[in-house]
Amino acid sequence: MTESNTPTTVRWTKSSYSDGGSTCVELASSQALLAVRDSKVPASPTLAFPVAAGTAFLAALAV
Repeated sequence: MTESNTPTTVRWTKSSYSDGGSTCVELASSQALLAVRDSKVPASPTLAFPVAAGTAFLAALAV
């Protein structure tokens, strides 16, 4: 996992579990990375995972 400023050219998607209030996250992906950011502060740093690790993380959350 790395912390980075993901390029603005990626398409961010709000999580369907975000409540529209204080717990909003957005996801973006490329061929190499899956990135997560706080949708309330889009200019803040993001967390970026290698795709395989990010996919496994999201699958574990869905259980």
